[in-house]
Amino acid sequence: MKITASNNSLYSTAQVFALDAAAISSGIPGIQLMKRAGRAAFELLLKHYPAPELITVYCGSGKNGGDGYVLAALAAQRLIPVQVIQLTPGDKLSGEARTAYEFAVQERVTIVPWAQAQAPAAGVIVDCLLGIGLEGDVRPEFEAAIKQINVSHLSVLAMDIPSGLNGDTGAIHGAVVRAHLTVTFIGLKRGLVTGRGPAMCGEVFLSDLDIPADIFSRETATAEQLHLIDLLELLPQREADSHKGDFGHVLIIGGDKGYGGAVIMAAEAAARGGAGLVSVATQPEHVSAILTRCPEIMARGVASGLELETLLNRPTVIVIGPGLGRSAWSEQMLQRALQCNVPLVLDADALNILAEGRVVPDLKPRSNWLFTPHPGEAGRLLGITTQTVNADRFASLANLQQKFGGAAILKGAGSLVSGESGIVGVVTDGNPGMATGGMGDVLSGILGALIAQGLSVEEAARLGATLHASAADQAAEKIGQRGLLATDIIPYVSQLLE
Repeated sequence: MKITASNNSLYSTAQVFALDAAAISSGIPGIQLMKRAGRAAFELLLKHYPAPELITVYCGSGKNGGDGYVLAALAAQRLIPVQVIQLTPGDKLSGEARTAYEFAVQERVTIVPWAQAQAPAAGVIVDCLLGIGLEGDVRPEFEAAIKQINVSHLSVLAMDIPSGLNGDTGAIHGAVVRAHLTVTFIGLKRGLVTGRGPAMCGEVFLSDLDIPADIFSRETATAEQLHLIDLLELLPQREADSHKGDFGHVLIIGGDKGYGGAVIMAAEAAARGGAGLVSVATQPEHVSAILTRCPEIMARGVASGLELETLLNRPTVIVIGPGLGRSAWSEQMLQRALQCNVPLVLDADALNILAEGRVVPDLKPRSNWLFTPHPGEAGRLLGITTQTVNADRFASLANLQQKFGGAAILKGAGSLVSGESGIVGVVTDGNPGMATGGMGDVLSGILGALIAQGLSVEEAARLGATLHASAADQAAEKIGQRGLLATDIIPYVSQLLE
């Protein structure tokens, strides 16, 4: 997801409303902020579509609709063909929205009531139907307008947020505009960057409307974007006389019968992620394949938890879950691993077994483990549905971290990361090519390598999730997204760490 913004802060909708109110209280008239928003969006539109055949602005009520009327008036001043499709009659508008509507009328903008509207056949559409104050599902007439926008197949610029998208959670309220560009105002809303947000927003631009910095100091952002260039500073420098023991030992446990590929990918990713030593404990039948693929890995076949015991006094960190399965062997592996005091990375079936509550019925939080669930696994861990997880990914992540301690990555578009610091990070890198088997195994290996090199579980989660997504972006540039394999991104991991 491409985002152009001057800072990394992400805000709740309540915070953005508070910042807007504070700016007005400081002496900036509300209509002035609306005009700034309209101009910022108009300039962005012309930058991407320099000579639009027609601009069609869908306007609702409130400030979002007012922003649209300002844009339409500016277009008319430039003699660009423009029309407003009006969902709320002008005489029903109030405040700054009514003033903006009158500005558009003054500039002789063509205004078409919704009941008489025809879908535009050409030009660019601007979505100003519903802003960040949406509560409940979209009303029928607005849903119909959203559908008209989406079936037009024209380029769409959303102002502040695509209509129908929840600015806090990234969930959809019945129907949502699918935008190509989104220009958001004052602060980045966290719902733009996770859940359905990345798919609906297209490329995102922030205009802070020239609100003074001291206004922003009144609100502490609820989350932040994660950027690889900043997070790489967490890795310690390598001294000239370093040896392999300085960079830790990752033990990957997994690969039940028929699932050997998962541990191979995790182990190779751990090696490429900079771990000094990488070993694998797996079903004996997978050992030869591991050594053939990557002879640097120390592979041991273990048929029982007792055989695993002898390997557990060596690693700096244990990664358990890739290809682990749900058999009696799998449960023995997990039970033994959980008895170790070293940091743990838990993924895939390790999480599913924990969620069942049989192997460890009285699971207690601990500070040195890292959970990496996708929404389905997160739902099982929390005893809720996948749909409930996705309805509010931020709340689900907070519940995971509170219940289990340590750190957690809630995977998906706009992966969320949290730890005991309480700071939520959002990964805005990555692409749809990552929706393929094995990507989570590669991530687990990367996380193990970073912890082995001295990072805390929270630091590893932030850097590892961002590194994984950035490597996938680089691989997709060379290979393409469709058909991208998990192993394709591993070479880029080591390149990005240089």
